[in-house]
Formats: sequence, structure tokens, C-alpha cells
Amino acid sequence: MRRYRIVHTTGLGYDGPVRAAHNELRMTPLNEPGQTTLENRIRIRPMTWSHVYRDHWGTHVMAMESLAAHERLDIEAISTVERAEVAPSSATSTWDTVRDPAVQDRLYEWLMVSARTRPGDGVGALVEEVRGLPTPREAADAVCRRVREEMEYRPGATGVRSKGEDAWANRAGVCQDFAHITIGALRALGIPARYVSGYLVPKRDLAVGESASGESHAWVEFWDDAWVAADPTNGTPVGVEHVVVARGRDYDDVPPFKGIYSGRATAALRVVVTITRLA
Repeated sequence: MRRYRIVHTTGLGYDGPVRAAHNELRMTPLNEPGQTTLENRIRIRPMTWSHVYRDHWGTHVMAMESLAAHERLDIEAISTVERAEVAPSSATSTWDTVRDPAVQDRLYEWLMVSARTRPGDGVGALVEEVRGLPTPREAADAVCRRVREEMEYRPGATGVRSKGEDAWANRAGVCQDFAHITIGALRALGIPARYVSGYLVPKRDLAVGESASGESHAWVEFWDDAWVAADPTNGTPVGVEHVVVARGRDYDDVPPFKGIYSGRATAALRVVVTITRLA
């Protein structure tokens, strides 16, 4: 078991006054097998009102509005989370299983191709390389491995609006791109797959009481008669160093912060994540 304190600070500075800022925050880690959120506090300045709900995908969302004129919006999300190892599910599906019309219908949302996950010709070639493997699990593992081997993790190579097929063409990107490429390939194979957003502890040997600078992280889950997590960016098992915040079809369903405001000012965003191991 591991216990972490995660402090996610977001500062949005404007070069002039704005008002009527409406935002959605996805900064509350989930409660699920292997993960318990003991505490979550979100502080916002300025704020007029807020409303908390779960979205269609089961993510905790805080919708908030700042109606008074302001030149800066500050958000601090503080969470205490316990993580424990969960035994991985065994491979049980066959290609006939995942192609069953009842399964395809029930999991249709995780098979939809979006602009971000569209395979394109390059990812399509990767799909054809693994299509003949004996089981969906073997094909999914091969996709994750190939993406990890072929892609270079390079901050700045892509932007927040980038598509997986573009990152694959350049063979460079960040975790968001690795996840989109993998999901696009898996869905092209007929394997339901979803995007997972959260945090990754930056040091595997982080000592109790030690803090480290982190950032939001993305990985995937694919269906093999149960959801199986995989981290194509790092090529390591998803375990106690991963903290789940949100799931969706792609990044557009899970951004930690998004919104609109009224005014002509230009915004500059600054994000800092600090993770401390408590136990």
C-alpha cells in the first residue's frame, strides 16, 4: 500500500480584466478497487458558485463560475490517496469474443473513432502487423510495445490539440499522444479501449516523506473480458505509482481544466503538480 498527497496548482493569468469565467475541473481522484481517495479539497479564487457532479464516464467534475471582474484565476486541488496493488486479470477473450455483436454494442462508446484517435495510414500499418496474433491480449500487448519502441517522448513535439496519427507520423510526442495512438490501433482491431488520465509518481523509489515534482499523465485500458490497464509511454505495469482521476474516449473527455470567459484578454496557463509520499 502507498499513500500520497497530491497538490495540483493551476494559475491562469490574463493580460487584462475578464469576467463571467465558466470552467470545469477534473481534479478529484476516483474511488475504485486498489484506490481510495481519503481527502480532496479544491480551492478557487475568485469563485462565485460551484456545482459538483459525476459525468457520463464516472469522473468527478466541479463546474464553477467567476462572475466578478478579475485578472487572475488560481486553483489548488489537494488530494490524499491510498493505492494498493490489484491482481491483473488473466487473458480470457478470443477474437470471437470481442467481435460478438452483443459485446460490440455494449462497449460501442469505446470502439468509436474520434479525430484524436483516428488511425490514419501509419497506425493502420501497425494494426495490420499484429492483426494475425492468436488472441486480443497478445495483439494489445504488441501494440503497446510497438508504440513504446517506435515513439520518442519529446515535450513540445505536439500540442494539446494534436491528433495521434500526426504524432505517429513524426514518431514523437507526450503521454497524451502515446495513448491516442494506442487507442486508435486497438479500436481498429475491434478491441474496446479507453483513455485514462491521472498522475504518475515521478520516482518509483520515492521515500516516505519525500516530495517530487510531477505532472498529469495518460495511459490506456483495453477490454479483455475485463478492463486491463497499460502504460505505453513508459512500458511499465500500471500499479501503485498510478493515480486515476478520469476516463473517457480520448483527451477531450478528461482535461483537468477547461472553460471559457468573457473578455478580450489573452490567458497564460501555469500548472504545478507536487506529489509527496505519506506512507
